Amino acid sequence: MTDTPQQSPAGTEAAPAKKVTASPASIKSALQKFRVMAWITGVWLLVLCAEMIAKYGFGVEGLEWIGPVHGAIYFLYFLFTLDLAMKVRWSLWTTFITVLAGTIPLLSFWVEHIRTVEVRERFSL
Repeated sequence: MTDTPQQSPAGTEAAPAKKVTASPASIKSALQKFRVMAWITGVWLLVLCAEMIAKYGFGVEGLEWIGPVHGAIYFLYFLFTLDLAMKVRWSLWTTFITVLAGTIPLLSFWVEHIRTVEVRERFSL
């Protein structure tokens, strides 16, 4: 990859390609960790929503441990997302949206799929 502008099919100059210094093996490893944590985070977020419904809707007590567990899992998701973002050189916006996906029920599953397809296509994994 080079940092020189490339011609797009329409003849206009595209943005310069970002130089990636991570090896394909480290990108593949980071992608796998991100995928696993996206799914675990998504499942725990659904469990947290169920706990909140049980607590505030039906008065069920004793499930207060679910929130801190989800928080710890989300923190790992955050770290693994940043690791992948740095290795594949995502923009700040792409990184922010991907990190935010772990806070909205069901969104982490969809964003994980989109990011996985993008990274696999871009790096031929």
